[in-house]
Amino acid sequence: MTKDEMIELAKQAGMNYRNFEDEFYSGNTDGVSIEHLEVFAKLAVETEREACALIAEIESFRELPKQKPKGKLLLTAITQIMCGTIIAQIIRERGQK
Repeated sequence: MTKDEMIELAKQAGMNYRNFEDEFYSGNTDGVSIEHLEVFAKLAVETEREACALIAEIESFRELPKQKPKGKLLLTAITQIMCGTIIAQIIRERGQK
């Protein structure tokens, strides 16, 4: 996750960013509340979880044959896509527990 992505998530969590001091604060006080950190952590984990799920889906298509597969190759291609989709679903479901 890039610094800009973390800053955006922190803002979504209710934290303010002081660019000139390169720090976060919440409300009118210095420092960050535990509630803001909890929200930030949840947003960060959700973002990374979705990135992992997308990788699973994308990678399942990467090694497919360039020509229309037939027979055993077709079965292999279908299995590969299904596995990537299932893995992505399992990754996403971890966030719903």
